[in-house]
Amino acid sequence: MDLLPSSAPLAAKLRNTLIQYHSIGDSEWRVAKKTKDATVWRKPSKEFSGYLYKAQGVVEDVTNRIVDHIRPGPYRLDWDSLMTTMDIMETFEENCCVMRYTTAGQLWNLIAPREFVDFSYTTSYEDGLLTCGISLDYGEVRPNFVRGFNHPCGWFCVPIKDYPSHSLLTGYIQTELRGMLPQSAVDTAMSSTLANFYSDLKKALKPDK
Repeated sequence: MDLLPSSAPLAAKLRNTLIQYHSIGDSEWRVAKKTKDATVWRKPSKEFSGYLYKAQGVVEDVTNRIVDHIRPGPYRLDWDSLMTTMDIMETFEENCCVMRYTTAGQLWNLIAPREFVDFSYTTSYEDGLLTCGISLDYGEVRPNFVRGFNHPCGWFCVPIKDYPSHSLLTGYIQTELRGMLPQSAVDTAMSSTLANFYSDLKKALKPDK
């Protein structure tokens, strides 16, 4: 088990990595799934043998409220259908923390429940926000869970010009689920999970909720 890293250098490196992903040209991405709420693309990851996924969609709300629902905090568990528990293990400063969370089984439990321990960082980006994370080898693995690993991942949320009550939400996710899993099952699960993320988030943000 590793000791906790120093937060400032890790946050800076993470932010730079996500900005680099955000600058990857359209021609490098291949469409993996399209729904009315979002489009999901993928490309081979440079971090591990799976894929880096990109998801993008317009969300009708202001950036701060959207990011408050995505980053570690009281809202996420209420609406994210994949997440089953979340605990803040360490807090470095207001915008940096280490969290442990668990996810439900997927694809009729072909993918068993997973546990992750992630360093999370939220910062400003252009006129909006970036909330990003990376997994750490920290803490004991809970019984009945497989410890997964998130390579650098994050969500950019920026207001749409001339429509400040609408935001463009773009995510970059590369999750190594680990365990003995067929790659095709992982790919199906990741594309569907990201598309569902947008529809679940939009429902949670509706004023009548």
